[in-house]
Formats: sequence, C-alpha cells, structure tokens
Amino acid sequence: ETNTLPFHPFEMQQGDILRMEKEHQVLKEQLKGAEEKYEQLQSRSSEEISALKELLKKSVEETEVSKNELDWFHQDLEIQVKKWQQEKKENQEHLKALRNTAKKHTDTNDRYLKTIDEKEKQYNVYLNTYLKTSNKLANEKVKLEELIKKSQDDCKECVKRAVKAEISVLKNWKETEVYKLNGVAANAEVNLKMLKSLSSSASAAPKLKSQIDSWEIFISNVKKQLEKVQAEYEEKIQMVKNGVQNCLTKMETVELPSP
Repeated sequence: ETNTLPFHPFEMQQGDILRMEKEHQVLKEQLKGAEEKYEQLQSRSSEEISALKELLKKSVEETEVSKNELDWFHQDLEIQVKKWQQEKKENQEHLKALRNTAKKHTDTNDRYLKTIDEKEKQYNVYLNTYLKTSNKLANEKVKLEELIKKSQDDCKECVKRAVKAEISVLKNWKETEVYKLNGVAANAEVNLKMLKSLSSSASAAPKLKSQIDSWEIFISNVKKQLEKVQAEYEEKIQMVKNGVQNCLTKMETVELPSP
C-alpha cells in the first residue's frame, strides 16, 4: 500500500512526481544541449562578427575610396556636362546656321529650277525654230549646191573657152608677128639677092660688099627675133594651158631698121 496514493499537494494523481522528475531530467538535458548549441552558435557568431567587422571595415574603406572616386566622377561629370552643354550650344548654333544655309540653298535651288524650266521652254522654242530653219536651210543648201555645181560646170566650160580664146589670140598674135617678120626677112632676102646679082661685076663688087654684109646681118637679126617671138608665144601658150592667168599680153617687138 506504500506509495499507492497521491502525495498532496505535489501530486494530483499517483506518479506525478516521478513523471515531473523525468520531465525535469529531460529538460535539463535539453537545456544542456541548448547551452552547448548556444556556445557553438556564440563562437561561430563571434567569428562571423569578426569577419563581418573586417568586411565592414574593408567596405567602409572601399566606400571612402568609392566616395572619393564618386566625387572625382561628379567633378569630371560636371566638366563633361559643361563641355557637352557648350558643344550642344555650338551644335545648335551650327545647326541653325546650316538650316539657314539649307534654306538659302533650297531657295536658290527653287529659283534655279524655275530658271531651268524657263530656259527649257525657251530651248524648245529655239529648237523648233532651229529645226524649221535647218530644214529650210537644208533645202536651200541642196538648191545652192545644185546651182554651185551648175555654176562650177559653167565656170569650167567658161575657163575652157577662155583658155581656147587666149590660146587662139596668142596664136593669132604669134602668126601675125611671124608673118610680119617673115615678110621683112623675105623682102630683105630679095634685096640681098638683088645686091648679090649686082655685085657679080668686078667693078661694083667692092662698093656693094658693105651693103651685102649689112643686109645679111639684118636678115640674121630678123631670124633671131622671129625665133624669140615664136619661143615666147609658145611659152605663153603652154602657161595658159597649165592654168596660169594674166598671160594674155602682146609681145613688144623691136622694129629693126633696114640697112
């Protein structure tokens, strides 16, 4: 019967104390495990905190450096922004100038296009006029070429006739001069023959010898002049045949005095 009833006020029913002792033992063991785990966690946390402090220190240093770099970057950025703003301003002014220039070029181009259109219209008018005039001139040219050919043919015929006429005139002049000189030579030969017949007598021969010599010299000079006249007229006739102009000149013959 020992320990068969609850032990008031600690037990509400039989075995509560034993059960509480067991639970207490279990809690002690759990507390001990928790303390060990806490110590492990505290040790690990200390290491992690030390590492984090080092990392924080390094981060602070890097942040300081980054801040300095950021300040430098801000300064450089301000410089670049000012430079960019200046360039932007210059580019805007340049763009404005280019737009003005483009507008001027556009206006000039429009004016040139208008002028080109007007010139093209004038050109078409001139071209049509030229074509009409060209056709008209071509027809006139054909007619003129026909007239020129006919004139050339007539001119050639006239030249041939003129050459024939000049040759005929020169031949007539030559024949006239030759006839005249032959007549003079014939008369001189008759006189010479008569003198020679008269000089057959011994008494008259010395007196007539000088006269006979004079007539012989005279006849020789007439024959020389005859040869000269024939040669010169033949030369002129040949020149006329070769196309030389202004050859129709009469030869001036020297009148030889008779002995």
